[in-house]
Amino acid sequence: MTDALLQELKGETLWLTLNRPNELNAMNKPLVRALSDAFEALKGRHDVRIVVLQAKGKAFCAGLDLQSESWGDDASPQALLAMQRDISDIYRAMRRCPQPIIALIQGAACGGGFSLALASDIRIAATTAKMNAAFIRAGLTACDMGCSYLLPRLVGLSIASELMMTGKFISAERALKVNLVSEVVSEQELASAAEQYITDMLTTSPMGLRLTKDGLNLSVDAPSLDAAMALEDRQQALVAGSADAREAINAFLEKRAPIWKNQ
Repeated sequence: MTDALLQELKGETLWLTLNRPNELNAMNKPLVRALSDAFEALKGRHDVRIVVLQAKGKAFCAGLDLQSESWGDDASPQALLAMQRDISDIYRAMRRCPQPIIALIQGAACGGGFSLALASDIRIAATTAKMNAAFIRAGLTACDMGCSYLLPRLVGLSIASELMMTGKFISAERALKVNLVSEVVSEQELASAAEQYITDMLTTSPMGLRLTKDGLNLSVDAPSLDAAMALEDRQQALVAGSADAREAINAFLEKRAPIWKNQ
């Protein structure tokens, strides 16, 4: 694991920390690979129930590192597509990993850094946070790194169009108003704010929490209410037959907290 991405397991929560503060945590090739590998590996990790994605320094992530890395030596379509997919694999892995992801955002979150926030499940912003779809400011389309898929689903098409077609920054205050973030706190309070969500999530059953993320991912694109409810019915039948579901009932009747065994 590269020093560009730090990993610390605290109980059942994995804290991932972008660690290139002098470069505003811009993504170089080692960080791209580390992020992709970390999120891909989570599919098989039952010791991790929640992920927190945070960053050191004054910025969350300034996007792609265009200064210290050479990305376009080979400008052939094949090479450019391979590079694009290496980076975009991060966001696919974030949505595929079964653990909920809490993003703690301070300072700038630009381009691919903005998409790291968008691909998370819960976003908590510091008062200093400012985010933008910077791709269009680089002579490209703003439809990149999942932004065209994720942003409209979070804030609606009108605001997504505004942000993506102008590339302008959205402040933490406005992000809260349009429901892009769950809350805004000082930078010093980001970690403690995350702990409240972690505590609540850990009271749920491991399988129930994982399948809730899975169900939300699938239902947001469901073609009909019937399709979404068919998925819900199958998930509930699956979870209801687990030992943890029986433990939840016993704990309720005995007026105690359940003891989850992920069984």
